[in-house]
Amino acid sequence: MKTHTKVLVIGGGVVGCSVLYHLTKLGWSDVMLVERSELTSGSTWHAAGGFHTLNGDTNMAALQGYTIRLYRELEAITGLNCGLHHVGGITLADTPERFDMLKAERAKHRYMGLDTAILTPAEVADMTDGMVNTTNIIGALYDPLDGHLDPSGTTHAYARAARMGGAEIVLHNRVLETNPHPEGWEVVTEKGTIIAEHLVNAAGLWAREVAAMAGVYLPLLPMAHQYLVTDDIPEIYNRGTEFPHVMDPGGESYLRQEGRGLCIGFYEKPCEAWAVDGTPWTFGHELLNEEFDKIADSVEFAYRRFPVLERAGVKRVIHGPFTFAPDGNPLIGPVPGLRNYWSACAVMAGFSQGGGMGLALAQWMIHGEVERDPRGFDVARFGNWTTPGYTVPKVIENYQTRFSVAYPNEEKPAARPFRTTPMYDRFTEMRAVWGQQYGLEVVNYHALPGEPVYETPSFRRSNAWEAVAQEVAAVRGGVGINEVANFGKYRVTGTGARAWLDRIMAGLIPAPGRLALNPMLAPSGKIIGDFTVSCLSETEFMLTASYGAQGWHSRWFEQNPGPDVRVENISDSRTGFQIAGPQARELLSRVTRADVSGAALRFMDVRRLTVGMADCIVQRVSYTGDLGYEIFCDHMSQRALWDVLWQAGQDLGLRPFGMRAMMSLRLDRFFGSWGREYSPDYTPAETGLDRFIRWNKRDFIGRAAAHGAVPGRRLCAFVVDATDADVVAWEPIWLDGEVAGFCTSGGYSHHAGKSVALGFLPPDAGTEGREVEIEILGERRPARVVTQPLFDPEGTRLRG
Repeated sequence: MKTHTKVLVIGGGVVGCSVLYHLTKLGWSDVMLVERSELTSGSTWHAAGGFHTLNGDTNMAALQGYTIRLYRELEAITGLNCGLHHVGGITLADTPERFDMLKAERAKHRYMGLDTAILTPAEVADMTDGMVNTTNIIGALYDPLDGHLDPSGTTHAYARAARMGGAEIVLHNRVLETNPHPEGWEVVTEKGTIIAEHLVNAAGLWAREVAAMAGVYLPLLPMAHQYLVTDDIPEIYNRGTEFPHVMDPGGESYLRQEGRGLCIGFYEKPCEAWAVDGTPWTFGHELLNEEFDKIADSVEFAYRRFPVLERAGVKRVIHGPFTFAPDGNPLIGPVPGLRNYWSACAVMAGFSQGGGMGLALAQWMIHGEVERDPRGFDVARFGNWTTPGYTVPKVIENYQTRFSVAYPNEEKPAARPFRTTPMYDRFTEMRAVWGQQYGLEVVNYHALPGEPVYETPSFRRSNAWEAVAQEVAAVRGGVGINEVANFGKYRVTGTGARAWLDRIMAGLIPAPGRLALNPMLAPSGKIIGDFTVSCLSETEFMLTASYGAQGWHSRWFEQNPGPDVRVENISDSRTGFQIAGPQARELLSRVTRADVSGAALRFMDVRRLTVGMADCIVQRVSYTGDLGYEIFCDHMSQRALWDVLWQAGQDLGLRPFGMRAMMSLRLDRFFGSWGREYSPDYTPAETGLDRFIRWNKRDFIGRAAAHGAVPGRRLCAFVVDATDADVVAWEPIWLDGEVAGFCTSGGYSHHAGKSVALGFLPPDAGTEGREVEIEILGERRPARVVTQPLFDPEGTRLRG
């Protein structure tokens, strides 16, 4: 065993072996893996081995597609058999809502190049020789790529391919300690100490214990999962072709052929969290005791859906643990706060996702960024506020709802409320309907009298419609108020602050008293941040951006330090309110002695003002596209700031508004949103953010790649002839009978009374009035390109 290596991977499951292989594939051969037992110990060896591409996150779906295509490559490289069975998969829909979800997924697949199809109940019955009871089935989604494989053979193929690329694998060698070292990490194992420049935690069931050795907490939890293998079934082994995968979300089950019988597994509601307080080091190739009671209802449902099961005996029961993160997605990437420490954990669908996750992590380590937007699986999406007390109920909830309909407006209730601002009780009294972002409770809207204080999950327009419409009208016709708590906020100080910002940000770093919109770019020239930079003095700046991107942005700042500069995350200690609408200036003038006239406080100005009793930072800017101000204060002063604004605004029609109204208001002006229009999948030239770049700056990160880049697509705005459903995201855009682009976001402009979408078209196609079709829930709706904002097109109210 060597004692020094560039990369040390801890864990010999499918994910660890995939990471090892992809590092060698991308050119790093000085890599090694240590495993406490044998390869596949833990979750891998008892996995059902199914794989599929269906995933609500398009980047995850694409990486799952990569994983599936990789298996033939591994077989060719190594000569080993992965036991591939490409039998195709059928996902059933037994409710209109579930069928809406499948139609929305099929629409995404059109521009992703996935050859899926919507099936009728009769087609389902035909493809399954009548072994699926389609009595209550409305339709289904078919994916020809779905199938299953041999978990052990596949893992060993990854391992052999890695060895062929120069990797070393050491078995029966448990890690005892991981300690920071000048060269990276000192890893003490049972067979000796290894010095590694990079350390990868791919420890699976033991990932929490390995992370604790480095002083960090990873939010994941093993869940006990059970599936059954039947005796031989004549209808199965006499078919002539292998039976397809069938996922029955209504019955919380998945089913496939196993030899001459069937394998069926369940995501049951009375589920069981396993090893909540830690995974025993002695656990490995064992299974858990059979527990038929917890799947009794699911089995009974399965017998009705698949009557052939009633005539089949149970050959064996597999009951074992595997790990989930709170949202069910993997935890991949550089762990914030630790140098060269990488997570490759919580990949619960290892044979659907393991290859893609190995590729993504290898790209991140070697190139410094990932080819595809990694935010859906980035370990930084959970902050240091995450605790085991939060993780356990969220993981249980995710397991229980794994096969539930995933609605675009759904707010899951487990582990909430957890993190709240001082205004939580006030807004609750005002009938707030809450959402959450990065663990923080955020007002979505305020329910009207007589209406329920919750939003009904739906793919169509929800019961929030009228309340949101009234909030929008209040802003456009008078003045509205909402919190700015859900902005990420950073304080940048020091004599080197301006120089550091000039390198980190692509745009203008403003003069004292001014603010500027600023893209932040990766070396590839892609967008990794959409910021407002405010200059309070030559040695103090405030940055604001998406609250949910704190982990991502803070880690980037840590990785790109500068001399004589300090960056503090003040997202929760600095809070306040936004006021917006034609009466916003009048309201502000009533609560401060400062001159806030249009001449004294211009658009894009920033000032320190006393508002009521609170010392505040006031910015003349608004995401609503209207006259507006962002008023920031210390969180201890927020209640007092609210009281003075609320009292002063009563005769002006002051009304609180939430994020649903905010997202409608921004569509009036075609303002992009972080994570939708602006993300690491896109470049400034594609999205229009290049207009904020200052190309005369010579050394900002990403300049070389972004400068002169010719966009292959451009962001456009559309008015859609929608009915009861608006664009959410990822809907295909049809141009001249072909799919030519896709939507990034959309919704209803209550001010204009129009359904609006934003999305990408070829560069020369986005001309005013260009007619297209946008596919919404399987129906192609007429739409046209619009280039003039629907509200205040000249910006006179915004800037006046």
